[in-house]
Amino acid sequence: MTYDVIIKNARIPQGDNTVLTNILVKDEKISGFTLDVEGLDAKEIIDAQGHLTLPGCIDSHTHINDPGFTHRENFLTGTSAAASGGVTTIVDMPCCSVPSVRSVENLEHKLNAIKNKAIIDYGMWGGVTGEDVREGWLHNVKEQADYGVLAFKVYMTPSVPTYPRVTDPEMLEAFRAVAETGLPIGIHAENFAMCDFYVKKFQEEGRMDGPAWAEARMPLAEKVAIELGISFAEETGARLHIVHMSTGVGAKLIGEAKKKGLDVTAETCPHYLTLNYQEAMTEFKQFAKIAPPLRSKEDNEEHWKALADGRIDFVATDHAPYEIPTEKEAEGMNIWTAFPGIPGVETMVPILVSEGYNKGRISLSRLVEVLCTNPAKHYGLYPKKGSMHIGSDADFTIIDLDKEWTIDKDKMYTMAKYTPFHGYKLKGKPVKTIVRGKLVYDDNLGIVGQEGYGQFVRRQSIQKLDKVIKY
Repeated sequence: MTYDVIIKNARIPQGDNTVLTNILVKDEKISGFTLDVEGLDAKEIIDAQGHLTLPGCIDSHTHINDPGFTHRENFLTGTSAAASGGVTTIVDMPCCSVPSVRSVENLEHKLNAIKNKAIIDYGMWGGVTGEDVREGWLHNVKEQADYGVLAFKVYMTPSVPTYPRVTDPEMLEAFRAVAETGLPIGIHAENFAMCDFYVKKFQEEGRMDGPAWAEARMPLAEKVAIELGISFAEETGARLHIVHMSTGVGAKLIGEAKKKGLDVTAETCPHYLTLNYQEAMTEFKQFAKIAPPLRSKEDNEEHWKALADGRIDFVATDHAPYEIPTEKEAEGMNIWTAFPGIPGVETMVPILVSEGYNKGRISLSRLVEVLCTNPAKHYGLYPKKGSMHIGSDADFTIIDLDKEWTIDKDKMYTMAKYTPFHGYKLKGKPVKTIVRGKLVYDDNLGIVGQEGYGQFVRRQSIQKLDKVIKY
């Protein structure tokens, strides 16, 4: 047999250990593994050079803004940025495109607009809003689920005008509708009334410093929102997922809900693991402004513990870039009026490798779970994605664990040349990204993938993560 690709000298995970092997690829799938490639023919040889080779990493929370807001990011630049960060599949949110994705018609409009742009694969979140409840449009939930979306998103606080927030009873109705599909419902967990009140209060008091944003949208606003979500999940049987969870108390609440047997999961982001609001928002101001905001060093440490012990299930980025001259740094713009969001797809994998695995905060097996396996299972993509099984897509993230480097905003592939990680020193870097057997990023060559190579991936099945908390 002639293989399409042989990936030589790949050091693949086996639990917390690794094995040096050669990976055989045929028809974009993993065809086998062998210790000796002598006598085997392949159209292409990719040498992993003994580097750690993970199943392709997944970023399950992105806002690429295409179509509609492509002055911020488009699917070519966004997926190029993801590939350079070792990400082989993204799952894009329904809110930040025009029209927002709240029906199959709108979803197909988005897919048609982006289908010739992506260089890596992509799945889609479905949408449900307060307006969908009020107008009697909840039938769109099942139709989107049947089409293959991976989950549904609701906002407790305002997002964009085309994606209205939910009131508490509207969120309950959304929970009931999504529960019938068996898919997760992800909530932006901040209490709207509290955030709105204290933002206005701080503005009236004249606070203009960066940390004021985080202090106004206080941890308590996330705590009470998560508690409400857990109550709604208990009432409806819905699969609650807390997106971009920021607080240590949130991790404790999720842990307690898991112990009760509730279908509750959570993700965190690299910035909630490593940055604190006092330092980052003083230095970077609106360029570190996100929602929920950055938290304290104590929250950082609690999140690392929760990521290691299973209370937090996986990591995503909430990649949400904005245009600097008009949306971050326009004339007269301040910490309150600048748009909240930062790029993230390029820095997730290296930060987890450097600050997590290389520093001993998480094991190798846990690294694979939080970057690859768990998001794939949670969103019904496993074992097509997030796996090294024979028959799985030949997606690989090859990492040089010893490479020392510094994040530089001006060298990023995203259109938004800013990040609160600018100047951050790391050890460990993705050096090759492979999607279905095709090399799309090489650290020496840059982006080598072809525009339009990336494919839309529908949900393969409905799966749930095991409720395991390690002590």
